Amino acid sequence: MANFGLWDLRLVNPRDGWPNEKARATASKADHVIERVRVFETLEAAIADLTLVYATTARSRDMRKPVLGPEDACQNLTAHIDQGFQAGLLFGRERWGLNNEEIAISDAIVTLPVEQAFASLNIAQAVLILAYEWRRQSGLSATLPFKEAIGEPAGKDELVGMFEHLEKTLDKSGFFTTPDKRPAMINNLRTMLGRGQFTSQEVRTFRGIISSLDRAHERQRENRVKPIKTE
Repeated sequence: MANFGLWDLRLVNPRDGWPNEKARATASKADHVIERVRVFETLEAAIADLTLVYATTARSRDMRKPVLGPEDACQNLTAHIDQGFQAGLLFGRERWGLNNEEIAISDAIVTLPVEQAFASLNIAQAVLILAYEWRRQSGLSATLPFKEAIGEPAGKDELVGMFEHLEKTLDKSGFFTTPDKRPAMINNLRTMLGRGQFTSQEVRTFRGIISSLDRAHERQRENRVKPIKTE
């Protein structure tokens, strides 16, 4: 739940009671979920304030209930929540899941596309899959933290400045030995560097490298030119 931004956990008549220190110890520091747990005597009390409840099961039941996959179910849940209503996902016991009476008071069944010969999942696996799908349908990008860490992409003016800086330094070092091939080589260099998708910080770093190499080349040239003294 904590991995995907969910924290409203409701327990119905938990077998080992609550609070439960073993649960806290195995929660991998998801204390904000553990501390908000609410315990109810009955399922009816646990879902009393919800207006949409989906029950999770891998077994067919002798009742007419809509059956949804995780994607459709979570699309419906997010749309329902976006309208200002409350919704919930109902999970059964670790050993034998939900009974028919519990599924009967839900609005639909959610099932996963598992292999029917081995359809059983433990609660943690089922919660993980549906929490992930809810997060995905909520439009929260998985790559956002990485984009923030990388920084803003460099503008074209910054890239052109970097290209011109490099080309000027290469001219001074004698890199372009054949003048008539210089335009094609410059186009190749710009195309190659353009694929790098530089950020502004990377452009500054790269230009710093060019300047450092340029200064080193100047020192070498000065050392080769020895002054001659005459008396």
